[in-house]
Amino acid sequence: MSNLAIALLVAAAVTACPALAVDHASHGKPGAPASTAAPADREKAWQEILAKPSLAVSADFDEKGRLWLAAIRGQHIYVSYSDDRGASQSAPVKVNAEPENILGDGENRPKIIVRKGVVYVSYTQGLAKPMTGDIRFSRSADDGKSFSAPLTVNDNHEIISHRFDSMTVNDKGHVYVVWLDKRDLSAAQKAGKKYSGAAIYYAMSDDGGGSFHGNVKIADYVCECCRTAMAVDTDGYPVVIWRHIYETNIRDHALVKLDGKMSPVRLSQENWDIAACPHHGPSLSIASDGIYHATWFSNAPEHHGLFYAHSADRGKTFSNPLNFGNFEAQPAHPYVLGLGNRVYLVWKEFDGERTSILGMLSNDGGKSWSAPRKLAATSDVSDNPLLIGENNRAYLSWNTKNEGYRLVEIGAEIK
Repeated sequence: MSNLAIALLVAAAVTACPALAVDHASHGKPGAPASTAAPADREKAWQEILAKPSLAVSADFDEKGRLWLAAIRGQHIYVSYSDDRGASQSAPVKVNAEPENILGDGENRPKIIVRKGVVYVSYTQGLAKPMTGDIRFSRSADDGKSFSAPLTVNDNHEIISHRFDSMTVNDKGHVYVVWLDKRDLSAAQKAGKKYSGAAIYYAMSDDGGGSFHGNVKIADYVCECCRTAMAVDTDGYPVVIWRHIYETNIRDHALVKLDGKMSPVRLSQENWDIAACPHHGPSLSIASDGIYHATWFSNAPEHHGLFYAHSADRGKTFSNPLNFGNFEAQPAHPYVLGLGNRVYLVWKEFDGERTSILGMLSNDGGKSWSAPRKLAATSDVSDNPLLIGENNRAYLSWNTKNEGYRLVEIGAEIK
């Protein structure tokens, strides 16, 4: 990888999250101090993150085809719905009655899932100290008219980092939330021991989100600022993927099924050796036929760019990774959606002036792919792309500063 390409990656990361330059100065260095930056500079960067308006909009379809949206406005999350594919929206309903600092960059967005008339929302609340947070959850049992008082999912209440949550709900109404957590790093530091990165934890609710069981650790030594991803398997158990720290600073990806039987397995093998967190997490979708579809980013010298792979044996083995996207255009933030044999990929590229969302389609479960097609573009800042499905149709969900929220059906555009 050229020095220019590495510089572009770092510049893009710092632009997306100004605190990266100070928050990640010691990542991957066991026992190193959290930051070498002056406390005042770190505090200033954190306050800028908390005050920065968010373009993050999360979306989901319910069983009736209604589109639901969750967005941040100031210190509140608002939920609205649309019956015309986003052309118009209902009056937004406030989720958190009391104001909170809500983290809303692309890797840390609020989540929304709607099932059987219940609206589930999870998000990360920014706390007072730099780079700290709590995982929060709320639900609406009256079809989005009102929301429960948000509860804190993490049962460790230190003012440390509990961030980068993912949420899923299975057909039984069991709610799973997974996140990155630094309680084990905190304990190691107090004991004078070494610890790399963070841990990954989850909590489950079997009463529809009324309460959560105790937190369960999935793994230690996890890259601390890349989003997690989670999807429900056909048997109702969720599967989680994340960027893991292997050996000293190899930051590839791991996968585990939360059925109590599977140990984490290594998903990607690029061997990206970097003493920092790239702020660039994976995506996972499990199709109705049980095939796992995963996509991720790497900047390893020999294998770099965006990657896709699928598994037909519930994550035990994966296909040879497909390397896609134009690396000269800084491909970033891939997202995958599997709808039976049809699999969709979207991602960002930047040509120096405009940011575009490109997409590809597979009609045979990820074995072969169409040529990339441009789906949308903007000349200013934008959210990361999402994919959502409804009635076997795939849609790009994307919010931009200039054009606002867009929902684009992508089946016709990609052939």
